[in-house]
Amino acid sequence: MTWTVYLSGEIHTDWREQIMSGAKALGLPTVFTSAVTNHDASDAAGDVLGTQEEGFWRDHKSSKVNRIRTKTLIATCDIAVVRFGDKYKQWNAAFDAGGLAALGKPYITLHDDSIIHALKEVDSAAMAWAQTPEQVVEILKYVTSNQ
Repeated sequence: MTWTVYLSGEIHTDWREQIMSGAKALGLPTVFTSAVTNHDASDAAGDVLGTQEEGFWRDHKSSKVNRIRTKTLIATCDIAVVRFGDKYKQWNAAFDAGGLAALGKPYITLHDDSIIHALKEVDSAAMAWAQTPEQVVEILKYVTSNQ
């Protein structure tokens, strides 16, 4: 079986690349998907539908266009990793975690211990909490193994 792993959350560090390269180095049977991680492209996703004077409506249109991708990829994943960084509030990642939980999709949260309290509900629905991309790779190694 090839596992589809959805990578959600923070876009300002290379955690996605670390997980993907770690899985590749181990030859894990994984395919990775993600939301659009180019911030400017994501913000402009709805611009094709017409320009807006107010930022709220531009964000509203773009979030709906972006949601086509994220909703589809979440629905079709086998497992997800939801990353929360310390620099920005990743409300989108929390929303994704809620959607994953509602669908009964297993997910791993990835964050440091400084935000444990803020993420207690998100973490309580997760199958695991990892603090490093390397820990995520080890979890993926275990769950995709035939041993």
